[in-house]
Amino acid sequence: MPPLVTLPASPAVHRHDLPVLLATLLAVLAWDASGLDLAVMRLLGDAGGFPLRQAWWTRSLLHDGGRWLGWMLLALLAFDAWRPLLAGPSRAERCRWLAVTLAAALLVPGLKRISRTSCPWDLAEFGAQAATPVLHVSHWAWGVFDGGAGHCFPSGHAAGAFCFLSGYFLLRAHRPRLARVWLAGTLLAGVLFGLAQTLRGAHYPSHTLWSAWLCAALCVAAQRSATASAADSTSGAMALPISTIDATRSGS
Repeated sequence: MPPLVTLPASPAVHRHDLPVLLATLLAVLAWDASGLDLAVMRLLGDAGGFPLRQAWWTRSLLHDGGRWLGWMLLALLAFDAWRPLLAGPSRAERCRWLAVTLAAALLVPGLKRISRTSCPWDLAEFGAQAATPVLHVSHWAWGVFDGGAGHCFPSGHAAGAFCFLSGYFLLRAHRPRLARVWLAGTLLAGVLFGLAQTLRGAHYPSHTLWSAWLCAALCVAAQRSATASAADSTSGAMALPISTIDATRSGS
């Protein structure tokens, strides 16, 4: 059988994914290393607690309302996977990225269940009453208990927005302008959800940063897996015998 040569593929729209993901990872790690989490919370609360914990716009609008918004958007994406609303991605692509959205939405709550990091509003210095005073301990101090209930890291509420980063990956090859709008809206919602929870004393800023990065990392991993699978399935069709190519060139 003649040796095969694979025709070059066109540049992928996702060629910058991994560099951006690694750069943002370094940024999040730099924030963790700065120790600014507790400093920020001390600006927002004191021994009397967090003044904005029960504010209407942080609790009812951005927390409760944001949760309902997430559920409605998820239902819309599920309907779109069943009966496409816009031209562009195939039904298989829509179903794949809907599954990624669900996986991202479940990833952060799953990590919270095993986390030993307590929420800022559980700390003694912010007025929490407990039999054992709760102290601030970095989420990197594995095996060190802060004295609280834990289950606070990363931010589940922010992940309720950042899980929809999947929509950008779904749309960008087919509808790039809409994909950029989707990306901007998702990031804005995630920042607002995370900010509301930080102002309430529910999460440190790093909890929101890690939620964003984890959701993005899952999307990049899913994109790379899908690309690799597509390349494997089409490699036979893209490969031509060298003798065939030489014959074509000689006849031209």
